[in-house]
Amino acid sequence: MLRTEGLTLHYGGSQILYGVDVTAARGKVTCVMGTNGVGKTSLLKALSGSHPRSGGRYVLDGEEIGRANSHALARKGVAYVPQGREIFPFLTVAENLETGFACLPRGERRVPEEIFELFPILKEFLARRGGDLSGGQQQQLAIARALVTRPKLLLLDEPTEGIQPNIIKQIGEVIRRLRDQGDMAIVLVEQYFDFAFGIGDEFIVLERGAQKLRGRAGEIERDALLQAVSV
Repeated sequence: MLRTEGLTLHYGGSQILYGVDVTAARGKVTCVMGTNGVGKTSLLKALSGSHPRSGGRYVLDGEEIGRANSHALARKGVAYVPQGREIFPFLTVAENLETGFACLPRGERRVPEEIFELFPILKEFLARRGGDLSGGQQQQLAIARALVTRPKLLLLDEPTEGIQPNIIKQIGEVIRRLRDQGDMAIVLVEQYFDFAFGIGDEFIVLERGAQKLRGRAGEIERDALLQAVSV
């Protein structure tokens, strides 16, 4: 579904990413790991189009992508759940979900019932304002809003950050269910090691904006991966 080769990114005069290669297949979770400040979020911003990449190839579902912005990539099937969730606090849950309609053809502008099967609390709270939800409920809303767009590629930035354990477990179950449906590729940035190791099919470790380690589940040892993300 996704392949990048030699992806680079700059903020002003500072280079943040150095030739990063990413692959993400349908029905698989690719975990991007590393300590703070190594470029994980910048990588997702480049993949989502919210920050223009400086160079490198980007192929999505067989199509070579030029310098498309976030709206253009959303229309092509890329959905991004940013760190911090960025839901609209004064809009209701229903209205937050409906913001996902912007990149859909008019005839597809509806919230699939499956979203409420994944996140039952949202159906109960449709009339509640986003800012009145707990952190865990806001995270569920942010993921649900992304799923409204029917993505081919789902980018998740630290979905467990600041979330209570029972919601982390539920989010893990949702990611597994989405993966197992087999029609979506998922790229997950995650600091919570056990969560990432338990759910990932492929792992990429970044260090100072460059790829330090890469391997598939079953081929890379847990201790080797833990050491790589801890140094």
